[in-house]
Amino acid sequence: MTMAPEATPVVLVTGCSSGIGRATAHQFLDADWRVWATARDPTDITDLADAGCRTAALDVTDGAQIERVVERVVERDGRIDCLVNNAGFGQAGAIEEIPINRLQAQFDVNVFGPVRLIQTVLPHMRNAGGGTIVNVSSLMGRVTYPTRGAYAGSKHALEALSDTLRAEVGGFDIDVVLVEPGTVRTGFEDRLRETEAVLDERPAYARLRRVVDRAQRFAERRGMPPVHVADVIYRAAAADAPKRRYVVGWDARLAILADRVIPTALTDWLYRTLS
Repeated sequence: MTMAPEATPVVLVTGCSSGIGRATAHQFLDADWRVWATARDPTDITDLADAGCRTAALDVTDGAQIERVVERVVERDGRIDCLVNNAGFGQAGAIEEIPINRLQAQFDVNVFGPVRLIQTVLPHMRNAGGGTIVNVSSLMGRVTYPTRGAYAGSKHALEALSDTLRAEVGGFDIDVVLVEPGTVRTGFEDRLRETEAVLDERPAYARLRRVVDRAQRFAERRGMPPVHVADVIYRAAAADAPKRRYVVGWDARLAILADRVIPTALTDWLYRTLS
């Protein structure tokens, strides 16, 4: 991405109420970018406004609100150099158990939300001659686990859309980057397990659920702070030629490597024995 040396770059970040989004807003602010930090509830980000961010209420499932926020950014600052699609949530449960409306909600936030923002921001980036779109995925955008199919499915979809988008906009000097974190100390797994309350849980999946939950708790105890991911997001946005994917965290690197080298038949056998 090429920008005039005297220009202060502008970034729009979603999901800043906590965790990776909040840390990302601070990271860009510390680097003297003009930061638009957004969240569904603006009272969650008043401290970011006090720190120097521009803030706005933004629900990524609301297309009209997205258009208003993007127009406000462009009217005030004249540009959007980087979009960070971070907002998201996880729905737990075996595929048989997940209510269809919850699966739709999962994709509405994690897939359609980023697409709505991309479609709204892209014309401004193209007219400006460049920009960077950073989509925050997950190790589960590359690897799947039992009882995590809804979340993994949404992140797999985001990865496919990102790869397609990269091919479509590369000629406009617009970079598309995927950041794939492993376990981050944000309380995400606790919130994920809370979504099991909406499930009609089937005893057939109880053992698999316990195994996956124990593995996730083990990873959580060794999870990284959100600032580690925020630093990667910032470096990707500031790079002249960013990588297509940034894998962040020991567990993400290990899981993706294992998925490449361990035969599918072996993992299928293992899950069958645990069922």
